[in-house]
Amino acid sequence: MKIGCHVSASGGLENAPTRAKELGCETFQMFTRSPQGGKAAPITSEVVEKFKQSMAKNGLVDFVVHAPYFVNFGSIEPRIYHGSISAIAEELQRADMLGAKYLMTHLGTYKEYIDADGNPTAEGQKKVLKALEEIMQKYKGKTTKFLLEIAAGSGSTVGSSFEQMAPLVDALKKYDGFGGICFDTQHAFASGYDISNAEGIKSTFKKFDKLIGLEYLRMSHMNDSKIELGGKKDRHDHIKGGIIGEKGFAELLKFWKKQDKLLKDDAPLILETEHDKVAEDIKILKKLRNKII
Repeated sequence: MKIGCHVSASGGLENAPTRAKELGCETFQMFTRSPQGGKAAPITSEVVEKFKQSMAKNGLVDFVVHAPYFVNFGSIEPRIYHGSISAIAEELQRADMLGAKYLMTHLGTYKEYIDADGNPTAEGQKKVLKALEEIMQKYKGKTTKFLLEIAAGSGSTVGSSFEQMAPLVDALKKYDGFGGICFDTQHAFASGYDISNAEGIKSTFKKFDKLIGLEYLRMSHMNDSKIELGGKKDRHDHIKGGIIGEKGFAELLKFWKKQDKLLKDDAPLILETEHDKVAEDIKILKKLRNKII
């Protein structure tokens, strides 16, 4: 398991590996374009060459790309819905050109596709799956695998439970370009999965394995939570500052280490905490990991 964090690619994509190395990353995550929208700068052969030279210079092999935030596969607005499909299809190709291990995306919100009990309707689920299948059918890359990120459960967010994610994974696993799930620790905790202790972790991943399959958990965002268990809000905190706590992360790494099917092939563990203390967060996670190697 390789530990890193999200870094800025401002001023040129080739700057991201240098910033990652300075923070003590063994791998890293970045955006290839503005996460808020706007036209993406083209990735030319010159951009690719500069980026790969920077990776080699900084002794880095792996990295992942986070999709832009404006994506919403549950939107009733055709412009947003079809724009999201086009954006992710394009982003997968961009990530593949650079040699990214994974591209992960949030899925958006159902909003108009919620029943009286607050659960997504069959129509809403079908619409999200249709979008994801269209993306997989368009993707011709060979290196980058597509991942779906679990959500924090706020409002009508798509992918707030393993039950919501399971049929998506089941339908997409036939595509070569699909990888599986990006597990965000804070999102999971906020959605009601207690990963702050050994028993809760065992229960959480027993359920994950039953519904989705541990072999489809390919990477994790390692964020502590400012929000209580089941609080259903996306609020990250530093490893020693949140409710999951250092002990929770220690137990999580111990559990993952013991699993045969889980987080193999130098799986990225990516911090998305504020940069004021992210270097310290990286040191903490490395220390916890190295204790169990």
